[in-house]
Amino acid sequence: MHLLKANLFSEKYPTLDQYPFYLDIFHQTKNIVFTSPVTFFAGENGSGKSTLLEAISIRCGIHIWKSQERARYTSNPYEDKLYQYITVQWENGSVPGSFFGSHIFQHFAQLLDEWAAGDPGLLKYFGGESLLTKSHGESLMSFFKARYKIKGIYFLDEPETALSPKSQIELLQILHHAMTTGHTQFIIATHSPILLACPGATIYSFDHIPVKEVVYKQTDYYRVYKDFMNDPQKFISK
Repeated sequence: MHLLKANLFSEKYPTLDQYPFYLDIFHQTKNIVFTSPVTFFAGENGSGKSTLLEAISIRCGIHIWKSQERARYTSNPYEDKLYQYITVQWENGSVPGSFFGSHIFQHFAQLLDEWAAGDPGLLKYFGGESLLTKSHGESLMSFFKARYKIKGIYFLDEPETALSPKSQIELLQILHHAMTTGHTQFIIATHSPILLACPGATIYSFDHIPVKEVVYKQTDYYRVYKDFMNDPQKFISK
Protein backbone atom coordinates (compact mmCIF):
# COMPACT_ATOMS: atom_id res chain seq x y z
CA MET A 1 0.00 0.00 0.00
CA HIS A 2 1.23 3.47 -0.89
CA LEU A 3 -1.79 5.78 -0.67
CA LEU A 4 -3.86 5.42 2.48
CA LYS A 5 -6.47 8.16 2.32
CA ALA A 6 -7.85 11.10 0.37
CA ASN A 7 -9.71 13.90 2.19
CA LEU A 8 -12.20 16.32 0.61
CA PHE A 9 -12.76 19.81 2.06
CA SER A 10 -16.17 20.86 0.80
CA GLU A 11 -16.27 23.94 3.03
CA LYS A 12 -13.52 25.46 0.87
CA TYR A 13 -15.14 24.90 -2.53
CA PRO A 14 -15.06 28.06 -4.68
CA THR A 15 -18.60 27.68 -6.05
CA LEU A 16 -21.74 25.65 -5.57
CA ASP A 17 -23.17 26.36 -9.01
CA GLN A 18 -20.84 24.57 -11.42
CA TYR A 19 -19.55 21.05 -11.97
CA PRO A 20 -18.08 19.29 -10.08
CA PHE A 21 -18.71 21.39 -6.98
CA TYR A 22 -22.50 21.21 -7.21
CA LEU A 23 -22.53 17.41 -6.86
CA ASP A 24 -23.87 16.33 -3.47
CA ILE A 25 -21.48 13.39 -3.45
CA PHE A 26 -18.50 15.77 -3.10
CA HIS A 27 -20.18 17.48 -0.15
CA GLN A 28 -21.35 14.40 1.70
CA THR A 29 -18.21 12.32 1.11
CA LYS A 30 -15.49 13.55 3.44
CA ASN A 31 -12.80 11.00 2.64
CA ILE A 32 -11.92 7.84 0.75
CA VAL A 33 -9.86 5.24 2.63
CA PHE A 34 -7.67 2.84 0.66
CA THR A 35 -7.34 -0.53 2.36
CA SER A 36 -6.48 -2.76 -0.60
CA PRO A 37 -3.84 -2.63 -3.36
CA VAL A 38 -6.75 -2.49 -5.85
CA THR A 39 -9.61 -0.03 -5.35
CA PHE A 40 -12.52 0.44 -7.75
CA PHE A 41 -14.77 3.46 -8.21
CA ALA A 42 -18.08 2.25 -9.65
CA GLY A 43 -21.17 4.25 -10.57
CA GLU A 44 -23.31 5.65 -13.33
CA ASN A 45 -22.10 8.23 -15.83
CA GLY A 46 -22.05 11.66 -14.22
CA SER A 47 -21.75 10.28 -10.69
CA GLY A 48 -18.32 11.90 -10.23
CA LYS A 49 -16.11 8.82 -10.09
CA SER A 50 -13.80 9.80 -12.97
CA THR A 51 -13.63 13.40 -11.77
CA LEU A 52 -12.52 12.31 -8.31
CA LEU A 53 -10.07 9.81 -9.80
CA GLU A 54 -8.38 12.57 -11.80
CA ALA A 55 -8.35 14.95 -8.84
CA ILE A 56 -6.68 12.43 -6.52
CA SER A 57 -4.20 11.56 -9.25
CA ILE A 58 -3.18 15.19 -9.71
CA ARG A 59 -2.92 15.68 -5.93
CA CYS A 60 -0.58 12.67 -5.87
CA GLY A 61 1.72 14.47 -8.31
CA ILE A 62 0.78 12.32 -11.31
CA HIS A 63 0.86 14.09 -14.67
CA ILE A 64 -2.22 13.64 -16.85
CA TRP A 65 -1.54 13.83 -20.56
CA LYS A 66 -3.76 16.26 -22.41
CA SER A 67 -4.41 16.41 -26.13
CA GLN A 68 -4.42 19.79 -27.84
CA GLU A 69 -7.14 22.09 -26.52
CA ARG A 70 -9.81 23.03 -29.04
CA ALA A 71 -12.38 25.79 -29.09
CA ARG A 72 -15.50 25.10 -27.02
CA TYR A 73 -18.97 26.57 -27.11
CA THR A 74 -18.88 27.15 -23.35
CA SER A 75 -16.18 26.62 -20.76
CA ASN A 76 -16.24 25.81 -17.08
CA PRO A 77 -13.27 27.31 -15.19
CA TYR A 78 -13.88 24.96 -12.26
CA GLU A 79 -14.10 21.58 -14.01
CA ASP A 80 -10.51 20.55 -13.25
CA LYS A 81 -10.04 22.31 -9.90
CA LEU A 82 -11.31 19.68 -7.46
CA TYR A 83 -7.75 18.56 -6.67
CA GLN A 84 -7.10 21.91 -4.99
CA TYR A 85 -9.55 20.93 -2.23
CA ILE A 86 -8.15 17.45 -1.58
CA THR A 87 -5.30 16.24 0.62
CA VAL A 88 -3.74 12.77 0.52
CA GLN A 89 -2.07 10.61 3.14
CA TRP A 90 0.79 8.27 2.19
CA GLU A 91 2.07 5.16 3.94
CA ASN A 92 5.79 5.93 3.53
CA GLY A 93 5.98 9.00 1.35
CA SER A 94 4.84 9.56 -2.21
CA VAL A 95 5.71 7.18 -5.04
CA PRO A 96 5.75 7.68 -8.82
CA GLY A 97 3.02 6.36 -11.05
CA SER A 98 0.79 7.21 -14.00
CA PHE A 99 -2.74 8.04 -15.06
CA PHE A 100 -4.43 6.08 -17.84
CA GLY A 101 -7.48 7.33 -19.71
CA SER A 102 -8.65 5.76 -22.95
CA HIS A 103 -9.45 9.23 -24.33
CA ILE A 104 -5.82 10.37 -23.98
CA PHE A 105 -3.97 7.12 -24.70
CA GLN A 106 -3.76 7.65 -28.46
CA HIS A 107 -2.14 11.05 -27.95
CA PHE A 108 0.36 9.51 -25.54
CA ALA A 109 1.15 6.70 -28.00
CA GLN A 110 1.87 9.26 -30.73
CA LEU A 111 4.20 11.23 -28.45
CA LEU A 112 5.98 8.03 -27.42
CA ASP A 113 6.56 7.18 -31.09
CA GLU A 114 8.13 10.61 -31.65
CA TRP A 115 10.43 10.21 -28.66
CA ALA A 116 11.39 6.67 -29.73
CA ALA A 117 12.57 8.01 -33.08
CA GLY A 118 15.45 9.59 -31.18
CA ASP A 119 15.75 6.99 -28.41
CA PRO A 120 14.38 3.55 -29.42
CA GLY A 121 15.27 2.22 -25.97
CA LEU A 122 12.22 3.96 -24.55
CA LEU A 123 9.99 1.34 -26.13
CA LYS A 124 11.34 -1.41 -23.86
CA TYR A 125 9.20 0.06 -21.08
CA PHE A 126 6.07 -0.42 -23.20
CA GLY A 127 6.45 -3.91 -24.61
CA GLY A 128 9.35 -3.29 -26.99
CA GLU A 129 7.29 -2.15 -29.99
CA SER A 130 5.61 1.01 -31.17
CA LEU A 131 2.13 1.20 -29.69
CA LEU A 132 0.91 2.59 -33.01
CA THR A 133 1.68 -0.63 -34.90
CA LYS A 134 -0.95 -2.61 -32.98
CA SER A 135 -4.71 -2.49 -32.76
CA HIS A 136 -6.03 -0.19 -30.06
CA GLY A 137 -6.85 -3.06 -27.72
CA GLU A 138 -3.51 -4.78 -28.34
CA SER A 139 -1.57 -1.59 -27.70
CA LEU A 140 -3.40 -1.10 -24.41
CA MET A 141 -2.55 -4.59 -23.21
CA SER A 142 1.08 -4.15 -24.28
CA PHE A 143 1.19 -0.94 -22.24
CA PHE A 144 -0.49 -2.49 -19.20
CA LYS A 145 1.72 -5.59 -19.12
CA ALA A 146 4.92 -3.57 -19.34
CA ARG A 147 4.14 -0.46 -17.31
CA TYR A 148 2.54 -2.10 -14.31
CA LYS A 149 5.61 -4.16 -13.50
CA ILE A 150 7.17 -0.95 -12.18
CA LYS A 151 6.67 0.00 -8.53
CA GLY A 152 4.19 2.82 -8.09
CA ILE A 153 0.59 3.96 -7.93
CA TYR A 154 -1.60 3.71 -11.02
CA PHE A 155 -4.85 5.47 -11.79
CA LEU A 156 -7.02 4.05 -14.58
CA ASP A 157 -10.17 5.65 -15.97
CA GLU A 158 -12.43 3.06 -17.61
CA PRO A 159 -9.61 0.92 -19.07
CA GLU A 160 -12.15 -1.57 -20.41
CA THR A 161 -13.37 0.87 -23.08
CA ALA A 162 -11.36 -0.66 -25.95
CA LEU A 163 -10.83 -4.13 -24.48
CA SER A 164 -12.62 -7.33 -25.47
CA PRO A 165 -13.92 -9.51 -22.61
CA LYS A 166 -10.89 -11.77 -23.06
CA SER A 167 -8.52 -8.79 -22.76
CA GLN A 168 -10.42 -7.57 -19.71
CA ILE A 169 -9.74 -10.95 -18.11
CA GLU A 170 -6.03 -10.49 -18.94
CA LEU A 171 -6.09 -7.11 -17.21
CA LEU A 172 -7.92 -8.68 -14.27
CA GLN A 173 -5.09 -11.21 -14.00
CA ILE A 174 -2.53 -8.40 -14.02
CA LEU A 175 -4.40 -6.66 -11.19
CA HIS A 176 -4.72 -9.84 -9.16
CA HIS A 177 -1.03 -10.63 -9.58
CA ALA A 178 -0.16 -7.09 -8.49
CA MET A 179 -1.98 -7.68 -5.22
CA THR A 180 0.53 -10.40 -4.38
CA THR A 181 3.67 -8.37 -5.12
CA GLY A 182 3.13 -5.53 -2.69
CA HIS A 183 4.82 -2.90 -4.87
CA THR A 184 1.94 -1.53 -6.96
CA GLN A 185 -1.38 0.07 -6.08
CA PHE A 186 -4.29 0.62 -8.45
CA ILE A 187 -7.25 2.99 -8.24
CA ILE A 188 -9.67 2.37 -11.09
CA ALA A 189 -12.93 3.91 -12.28
CA THR A 190 -14.82 1.26 -14.20
CA HIS A 191 -18.14 -0.07 -15.51
CA SER A 192 -16.72 -3.56 -16.06
CA PRO A 193 -18.16 -6.44 -13.99
CA ILE A 194 -15.15 -8.48 -15.12
CA LEU A 195 -12.61 -6.13 -13.55
CA LEU A 196 -14.76 -5.63 -10.46
CA ALA A 197 -14.47 -9.37 -9.78
CA CYS A 198 -10.84 -8.92 -8.68
CA PRO A 199 -10.55 -10.93 -5.43
CA GLY A 200 -9.73 -8.83 -2.38
CA ALA A 201 -10.33 -5.51 -4.12
CA THR A 202 -12.26 -2.66 -2.49
CA ILE A 203 -15.28 -1.36 -4.41
CA TYR A 204 -16.70 2.09 -3.73
CA SER A 205 -20.13 2.81 -5.18
CA PHE A 206 -20.72 6.37 -6.37
CA ASP A 207 -24.42 5.56 -6.72
CA HIS A 208 -24.65 6.13 -2.96
CA ILE A 209 -24.30 9.50 -1.23
CA PRO A 210 -21.91 9.59 0.49
CA VAL A 211 -19.73 7.11 -1.37
CA LYS A 212 -20.25 3.64 0.07
CA GLU A 213 -18.10 0.51 0.08
CA VAL A 214 -20.00 -2.45 -1.42
CA VAL A 215 -19.28 -6.08 -2.19
CA TYR A 216 -19.07 -7.33 -5.76
CA LYS A 217 -22.51 -8.92 -5.96
CA GLN A 218 -24.12 -5.74 -4.63
CA THR A 219 -22.96 -3.69 -7.61
CA ASP A 220 -25.50 -2.75 -10.26
CA TYR A 221 -23.07 -3.99 -12.91
CA TYR A 222 -23.08 -7.53 -11.53
CA ARG A 223 -26.87 -7.55 -11.13
CA VAL A 224 -27.64 -6.10 -14.56
CA TYR A 225 -25.24 -8.38 -16.44
CA LYS A 226 -26.41 -11.45 -14.51
CA ASP A 227 -30.07 -10.67 -15.18
CA PHE A 228 -29.37 -9.97 -18.84
CA MET A 229 -27.43 -13.20 -19.38
CA ASN A 230 -30.18 -15.19 -17.69
CA ASP A 231 -32.91 -13.73 -19.91
CA PRO A 232 -31.78 -11.32 -22.69
CA GLN A 233 -35.23 -11.33 -24.31
CA LYS A 234 -36.75 -9.75 -21.23
CA PHE A 235 -34.65 -6.62 -21.81
CA ILE A 236 -34.94 -6.55 -25.59
CA SER A 237 -38.72 -6.68 -25.59
CA LYS A 238 -39.13 -3.72 -23.22
